[in-house]
Amino acid sequence: MSWLRQDGSDWVLSLYLQPGARKTEVAGLHDGALKLRLNAPPVEGKANKALIAWLADWFGVPKQGVVLESGELSRHKRVRVVGTGRDPAGLLP
Repeated sequence: MSWLRQDGSDWVLSLYLQPGARKTEVAGLHDGALKLRLNAPPVEGKANKALIAWLADWFGVPKQGVVLESGELSRHKRVRVVGTGRDPAGLLP
């Protein structure tokens, strides 16, 4: 899968975000990335915080285990998830 790669015991995800959505959910694939709708506005880092919290909950890791590697101010983001046994392929509907 082009949006997903394993790096040792970590997972690295390529994401495309749609902030300001009615609810946070996976919306499929978009241009080689996993598309997520976020129920958070794209202001003052709120969407990034919501993304990290949602991914930490889904993967069952602490928030410190979700690292935003690139795309802090972009809809396109690369996120590293550390220390999970859960396969991110399960994110796809």
